[in-house]
Amino acid sequence: MRIFSDWRDVPPDARGATVALGNFDGVHLGHASVIRAAHAARPDAPLAVLTFEPHPREVFRPDDPPFRLTLSAERADALAGLGVDLLYELPFNREFSLMTADDFVTKVLHAGFGARHIVSGQDFAFGHRRGGSTAFLAARAEVLGMGLTLVPPITDGQGPLSSTRIRRALQDGYPERATAELGRPWAIRGIVSHGDKRGRTIGFPTANVPLGRHLEPARGVYAVTVRLNDGTHHKGVANIGRRPTVNEGPESRLEVNLFNFSGDIYDTDITVALHAYIRPEIKFSGLDALKAQIAADAAEAARLLG
Repeated sequence: MRIFSDWRDVPPDARGATVALGNFDGVHLGHASVIRAAHAARPDAPLAVLTFEPHPREVFRPDDPPFRLTLSAERADALAGLGVDLLYELPFNREFSLMTADDFVTKVLHAGFGARHIVSGQDFAFGHRRGGSTAFLAARAEVLGMGLTLVPPITDGQGPLSSTRIRRALQDGYPERATAELGRPWAIRGIVSHGDKRGRTIGFPTANVPLGRHLEPARGVYAVTVRLNDGTHHKGVANIGRRPTVNEGPESRLEVNLFNFSGDIYDTDITVALHAYIRPEIKFSGLDALKAQIAADAAEAARLLG
């Protein structure tokens, strides 16, 4: 998959695609249905996704707590896994937000990317102050000779599947629900940083990954699998939270213990997938009690992971 961050001077072989529009945070099953519809509409054309980085909400509401399900690199990997050929990841800032809906369709989609066909969800809104509706998009696409497909949401007994719904499931401590709606376990991807190395003193060394702009799920202990930057996968147990027993601080962090692993992975990129929630974060009377509980958590994680 090739990635472009500018809609001007796009090479000829990156034009003329079927373009799926949206933020695609999480790349969940609803997003996958939009991408499948894009391919079905014009299977002869390249398959493209047009999205934004950062997420517009991060620009308009910078003081909100982090909420992203997938950051740029993980989102790109998920889209590539769905067969996307071209990713148009446009920088979103205040200046871009002032672009009118008509300019977005005319200058970006039509002139910039030469889109043959456009696909979006039925509630897609765009342009300055979200002034462009799907009805507007349909009218302008017809005038400019671009096809348009609007894809209904995937729904179940709880209503439409959405990134918001997945965030709620994770914050409530139900990673299995998130897995069902994403089509894969939800994961946090980041660089392993140096911590206080307290874990190794009690027999459970951990890799520390700042949550950064990721959503913070329910604090507590999880059964996880970890993909290292060499492509290998490992089972483990992780804690997400503020570590109240040893060093409660203002920021939560992810600490993961990989089973039967002793390599040096500092300063490398790892992906930690959450499979099951074991227990909430609690404060213990001391390190001995903490060590005993970590051993029990590790055994439970191993059981849950098979």
